[in-house]
Amino acid sequence: MEFIKVTEQAQPSVALIELNRPKELNALNKQLMEELRDALQALDKNEAVRVIILTGNEQAFAAGADIKQMADKSAIDMLVIDQFSTWDQIRKTKKPLIAAVSGFALGGGCELAMMCDMIMASETARFGQPEIKIGTIPGAGGTQRLTRALGKAKSMELILTGRFLAAEEAHFYGLVNKVVPVEMLLPETFKLAAEIAQLSPIAVQLAKEAINRSFETHLDEGLAYERRNFYLTFASEDQKEGMKAFVEKRKATYVGR
Repeated sequence: MEFIKVTEQAQPSVALIELNRPKELNALNKQLMEELRDALQALDKNEAVRVIILTGNEQAFAAGADIKQMADKSAIDMLVIDQFSTWDQIRKTKKPLIAAVSGFALGGGCELAMMCDMIMASETARFGQPEIKIGTIPGAGGTQRLTRALGKAKSMELILTGRFLAAEEAHFYGLVNKVVPVEMLLPETFKLAAEIAQLSPIAVQLAKEAINRSFETHLDEGLAYERRNFYLTFASEDQKEGMKAFVEKRKATYVGR
């Protein structure tokens, strides 16, 4: 891996992926995204990992796509390259994925953060979709995910002007879970990850699937999907252990089966 760093057990059951193109403010080139996809697929298969954290550095989570790689491309070139197929594969990550954002999360960086299940932000975090300023529009989900998070009016303002959203404002609109001082970003993110990691990984995965389905379908179908996943938990050892521990007034130990 040239452009990312992977620590499989940064804390018990929690893996850490660090974007690592500091000179380019972690601009998302094709190789970085392919490395990220491969790492996430491997961690998804690693039974010792239950939660994954994705972060950059203090200056930038990711300042956008690598414009140099696409500036001279034609529409047909972009169609043939099909760079967003990698993003589609990343979106299918089954385990909880938490973004820890400091500094810039712009363009593709904002879209990558929004692909994660939760976003923890430092006070220096800045979110935005400034593609309009270079004559194009978001292409990796920005118009869709930002609108779902912020609503039509605010997302229109940000995408049509290219303005940035400060961390506290992003929290106010519900884009991020929590804003913390820079030095507390990873400790607080690990704390959240550890809380999830101690729970049943089967139930966590099924809950994640059901929540994501709510954005993709109407209410009746979403309720049916949730109910199906609820019933599926009763085929697991974790469900038996969780309910038995509750009755016996003790802490449950989940094994992921």
